[in-house]
Amino acid sequence: QVQLVESGGGLVQPGGSLRLSCVASGSIFSAYAMGWYRQAPGKQRELVAGITGGGTPNYADSVKGRFTISRDNAKNTVYLQMSSLKPEDTAVYLCSAFTVPRAWGQGTQVAVST
Repeated sequence: QVQLVESGGGLVQPGGSLRLSCVASGSIFSAYAMGWYRQAPGKQRELVAGITGGGTPNYADSVKGRFTISRDNAKNTVYLQMSSLKPEDTAVYLCSAFTVPRAWGQGTQVAVST
């Protein structure tokens, strides 16, 4: 079973940047794809960005050009660099491993506000 721990959330002004990190343990990290999801109050959880074990990324249309997902397999870590943040990016951000069973972190809060 993979364990995931996120960090890096916080309060930021519109237009600002944050970098989220997710450290994985318990399995061979490079063997599986990873994803960052977010869930805002009253909304469904949505996939923000994903990355294959080999490093190929994909993004939701709402974050293309603003967010960058990356991974360091030597550090068992996946990152989400978020720039040009908007109030609508406010949510709990969760990291997930595409393993069987799926693994989820506890989430980290991102708030974009003046």
